[in-house]
Formats: sequence, structure tokens, C-alpha cells
Amino acid sequence: MSPTTWRRLLRRILSMLGTLLGVAVLVFIMLRAIPGSQITAGLGTEAAALTPEQRAALAEYYGIDKPLVVQFFSWLGNVLTGNLGFSSSSQVSVGKLTLSALPVTFELAVLSIVLALLIGIPLGMLSASKPDSPRDAVGQVVGLAGLSVPSFLLATVLTSFLSAKLGFNPNGEAYATLVEDPVRNLRQMVLPSLVLGFGIAAPIMRTTRTALLEVRSQDFVRTARAKGVPARRLQIRHILGNALVPIVTMTGLQFGYLLGGAVVVEQIFSLPGIGRQVLLGIQAKEYAVVQSTVLIIALSFVLVNLATDLLYRIIDPRVRAE
Repeated sequence: MSPTTWRRLLRRILSMLGTLLGVAVLVFIMLRAIPGSQITAGLGTEAAALTPEQRAALAEYYGIDKPLVVQFFSWLGNVLTGNLGFSSSSQVSVGKLTLSALPVTFELAVLSIVLALLIGIPLGMLSASKPDSPRDAVGQVVGLAGLSVPSFLLATVLTSFLSAKLGFNPNGEAYATLVEDPVRNLRQMVLPSLVLGFGIAAPIMRTTRTALLEVRSQDFVRTARAKGVPARRLQIRHILGNALVPIVTMTGLQFGYLLGGAVVVEQIFSLPGIGRQVLLGIQAKEYAVVQSTVLIIALSFVLVNLATDLLYRIIDPRVRAE
């Protein structure tokens, strides 16, 4: 690689490390700002009956008796050595919890993105084919509905309707991994993927429409049309091919969001994913669980952005030339 490429790579790595450090500090401060502690979360009202000696012993056991700066660097030092902490409620390490939860969220994110692309891109192409026409209006309405309807509302309505009318409620059963029972796993992933995919399809559809309209107005498209290039080839190869960069950008952002932002859907459908792990950790005031899991989510988001940048170089020769 050239010196310029090395410098760019070094800047990117330093930026990633700065982002992760900022996330770690922010999450650490926010967790300590929440009233209560792991002691009160574990004992509830019985915590009021603890003697000062008992409270001090429990604080030492949970590691919250030290100054905040010491707590932060102690946790960060453990993370850098591969020790993500221990969950008192689950009696397993955070690393094991994450290894079992991350594949669930990753599968959900992939299925949701696939559904979103299958809905958003064709709908965006349909809307862009005739701007300000009835078909464009239909696409805009669908996009507006996807942006407006909350995921928890759509999930609740779908679950209630399908279970009451059709008896379809696979998420009422114990969760099965893709390896254990592929059929049941996919049945359990259908509804949550559809809920998330519908919401993500809206920004992808709007991005596709805007990008296609912008590319269609450029000179090379008019030249290709004047040369008699077939309409389908013109639409797919010349217009859509040159509009992929903003679409890939939006898809990468949404995929990164799904890796940590699917907590509501995971909770409604009882999926043991990474978002639900954070939620349960917050409820139990398990600082190590929340801090380490959020850091992993942030790392995943950063890596997705890096992969998106690499895709730019594959799909757009102009980026490679730069």
C-alpha cells in the first residue's frame, strides 16, 4: 500500500479508538447517574434493613466501593485483557452471554436488512420512474408509514392479530437457534424481521428515490438514452448502478443501528439478543454487563461503517481513483 493509504488507515484506526473510548466514558457516566445500585436492584426493599457493615461488604463484592475513576480504569483494563466482567444474576461471564446473544441479533439484523432492501429499492425505483404521479404518491405514503409507525406498536398489533386469528405465535415457544432447529428458528424470526424491515425500508426507499432522480438528470443518462440504450438496461446498469453509494450508506447505517437498537423488538418477541441483554443489565444495575455489551455494540457499528467504506471502493470506480 502507498504511504497515503497507510496514513488514511492510521487515521481511521485512531478515529475508531477515540469513538470507542468516548462511548465507554459516556456509558459509564450515564449508568452511575441512574438512581440505585446493584445492591438495591438485587435486594429491593430489603436493602433498607442492611447494616452499614453489610452494605460496605456488598459494595466491596460488587466493586462499587472504589472511587469512580478507579472503577472505570479497572473495568477498562479488564476489557483490554479480554475480561468483559461477570453477571451476578446469570452466574456466567459477560463474554459467554455476548457469544450467545450476538448471533441472535446478527441474524435478526441480516434478515431485516434483506427484507428492507427487497421492499425499499423496488419501491424507490417505482416512485422515481414517474415523479409526482399516483405510483409516486403510493410509494411516499408507504415510506411515511414506515417512518411514522413505531416498531413496538406494529409488533404488538401483528402478534395479537396473528395469534388470535390464525393461532400463529412461534415466539411463545422457547427460542431455538438456527443450528438446533432451523425451521422453528426462522418461524420465530419472521415477525420481528418483518417489523424491523418495514421500518428500515422507508429510509432506504426515500434514499433510493432521491438518488435515482439525481442520477437521471445527469448528462451521461441523456446520452445513453439518445444512443438507444434499452430502458431496462438504462435503469438497472446506468442509473441504479451510479446511485448505489447513498443506498449503501443508508443500508450500512441502518444495519449498524440494528445491532444495538433492536432492543424493543427483541423484548416483545422474547429474543435473547444483545439489545435485550443490555436492557436486563440496566434493570439489574449490572454495570459490567451494560458497559461491556454497549462497547461491543459500538465496535460492531464502527466495523460496519468500515465495511461500508470498503464497499464504496468496490461499487464506485471514482472512489477507487481518489
